[in-house]
Amino acid sequence: MTEIDPRQAFSRRVQDYIKYRPGYPAEVIEAMVSECGLAPHWRVADIGSGTGLLARRFLDFGCTVSGVEPNEEMRQAGERLLASYPRFTSLPGSAEETGLEAGSVEMVSAGMAFHWFEAGRARIEFQRILAPGGWVALVWNRMLTGPEPFMQAYTSLILAYSPGWTETRRRDQPGSAVDLPGFFEAAYQRRAFPNQQRLDWEGLCGRTLSIAHVPPPEDPAHLAMFAHLRDIFERHQTDGQVTILYETELYFGRLV
Repeated sequence: MTEIDPRQAFSRRVQDYIKYRPGYPAEVIEAMVSECGLAPHWRVADIGSGTGLLARRFLDFGCTVSGVEPNEEMRQAGERLLASYPRFTSLPGSAEETGLEAGSVEMVSAGMAFHWFEAGRARIEFQRILAPGGWVALVWNRMLTGPEPFMQAYTSLILAYSPGWTETRRRDQPGSAVDLPGFFEAAYQRRAFPNQQRLDWEGLCGRTLSIAHVPPPEDPAHLAMFAHLRDIFERHQTDGQVTILYETELYFGRLV
């Protein structure tokens, strides 16, 4: 399997990402408030900020957010979409070299991005930019594999054509691509919240194409995959729509 470069993975998938990726439920911020003491005056470094889905939650709460995104196309999209927020700034850095000043933020966050980081180097960088007592919050929308028949068929199809795909895995269990205990080197906590998308055929295609591992249109496997996807859609749609079910995972802790 060809290794994917995280700095380029979404360059051609930006529009699908903007239109068809799910956001994060309000409970994510509520949990950070109750568990971490998140407050509107906090400065947040959102690493791998992409199109701004997680950054928007912090901004709406009142935080000042520095979005750090190495992919130029994704970063430009985030800048456009968050242009109305004066407390948002955008940088072309990475998790390993953010470009932020030492001790400049109370929280480092990452939404659907931490699995792309070099965890050891990112940890050192996060320690550098966090103010004393600062927090790290890692968020994923984990796609469920069941028990609904549509979710079983849909996730099985993606895995059949995209064996490197990890969006169905809990990030704190064996087989995960990330080592959360090793990264935090201390106690961390997990919270989970239900999330979902209701999509028509066009939306399901766009959501599928937003996945970095899915074969692009020029790949010979693309036509076969999307023919199977159409069959799955027709068998499971109700009133021309299907529902993708997620569990939004929040992992948070301090780096000591």
